[in-house]
This record gives sequence, structure tokens and C-alpha cells, in this order.
Amino acid sequence: MTKALDLDLKKLQTCAFDRAEWAEEATASINWWGMATLLPSSWKQGRLLYHLCRIAGVFLVLLALFSVLFAPNNARAQDRTDLEKRLQETEAALAKIDNYTAVFHRIERVNGKLIPEEITFLKFKRPFKVYMKWINPLQGQESLYVEGTNNNKVRAHGTGLTKLITVNLNPNGAMAMENSRHPITEAGLEILVKKIGSNLQRGLRAGELTSKDHGERTVYGRKTREVEGILPKDPAKGYYCYRCIVNLDVETKMPIKTQIFDWEDQLVECYGYEHLNLNPGLSDRDFDPNNPEYHF
Repeated sequence: MTKALDLDLKKLQTCAFDRAEWAEEATASINWWGMATLLPSSWKQGRLLYHLCRIAGVFLVLLALFSVLFAPNNARAQDRTDLEKRLQETEAALAKIDNYTAVFHRIERVNGKLIPEEITFLKFKRPFKVYMKWINPLQGQESLYVEGTNNNKVRAHGTGLTKLITVNLNPNGAMAMENSRHPITEAGLEILVKKIGSNLQRGLRAGELTSKDHGERTVYGRKTREVEGILPKDPAKGYYCYRCIVNLDVETKMPIKTQIFDWEDQLVECYGYEHLNLNPGLSDRDFDPNNPEYHF
């Protein structure tokens, strides 16, 4: 009888020891986030905390998922806002410019073929006066157009023997438009900015514009911000192009390089304004065919 009581007592002590050890381990547990947490000794409270942790975990996972899903949209919206702001800055800066000179670079796709780059020295003055002298190729060739004079025709001469002959050409005629996508009446920064701006603004309003900011790029030795606008790849939409890449001078806000791509993503136009000199004080003499520096 005594031995039986001793055995039962030992069993009770062993059971009590095991329960105490389990309780000690349970009160200092590691939750599923890897952080030490003191759990209540009550099973009911412990299970409640467990379920709360699971709910919090699900919430955080969903929050992370929504962040991933909506972050690109927020970034695109910010890019569109930045592009619109930069266009407005360019338009405002251009409105203050009366005249300018530049070394003008032109590449265009005419009849399905890219023409070699043409480089000219350009003078422009409002309301619409344009003088161009070719640097390469056709060095020495000149053109002059002053709106409202010379019957609105282009005064021009070639090189070599043709330098001795000045002709007056219809700006939209075959001779004046040879190897060109645009007439001289569309030369200059203002029309370029209006054309790009109107298309991008339309795309913004329609929600059809994707914009990209490529950061800073050095062009013609100038620090620029390179931005890209991508429009629907469908000519039936009526946009001027599929996409364009513009390098805006950080200081002057002017588009010193513009690349235009068609709906087959081919480069069709590339215009550059190197050594752009704003408001240098050009006068009527700079657009006078009798200027002794010219050969009309």
C-alpha cells in the first residue's frame, strides 16, 4: 500500500513538473514575425493573439501587393505631370525670344529614305524671317524667306556656277521641297514646339500618352533633360507621330534636339540646334538680300 502511494505521488510530481515546464516554454514563444512575445498562460488568450497575428500578416501582404500594383501607375502619372510642366516652361521661355541664331542640324526621311544630315547656319526673327546658309553639304548655298515680302517666295541660290543665279521659289513647290518634309515656312523653334506640344497635350487629355523621363544627357556640350512621349501606335488616331524624344536645355528650356518616330518606329525627323544664341539682337539687315555678306 505504501509503495503504491509512493508511485502515485511520483507520477503526480512528474506530471506537475511537465506542466510547469510546458507553461514556462509557452510563455516565452517566438511569433511568426520572428519577434519574442510573451504569450498569456491562458489558451484562449493565446489563440486570440495567434489569429490577430495572422490577420495582421494578411493585411501587410495585401498592402505590399497593392503597392507593387499601383506604384507604376503613380510613377507614370508623375512622369506625365512632369512632362506637362516642362512643356509649359518651354512655351513660356520661347514667348520671350524675338530672335536667335544656331547651327541647325536636320535629318529627315523623304520617300522612305533617310537623307544625309544637313548642317546650316540659321538666323530667325519674329514675326517670320529666316536666313539659312549651308555648311555641309552644299557649302555656301543660301536661302532667305521673309513673310510678306518677295511675293512670299524663297530667295535662293546654289553652289558653284549656280551661285551666280538667284531664283525665287514657291515654298511648297517641288524645287524648294526637294529632300524636305517641311517647307521653310515651318522652320524654327516656335512651330516645332507648337506641333509637339499640341500632340502631347491632346494625348494627355485623352489618357493616351505614355511619358518617360530619361534623366540628364549632354547634347552639343549642353546639359539637357531628355524626355519621351509615346502615343498610340495607330495612325488612324490622327497624331503627328508614334513617339518623340526631346532634349530640353536645362538652362534655357529650349528643345535643342528633337527626334520623331513614325508608327513603324522608324526615325523620320531629327532636328538639332547647336550653339543656340537667344536674342542676339538681329536686325532687318540680317534678312536683307542686299546684305554684302550674302550672295543673292
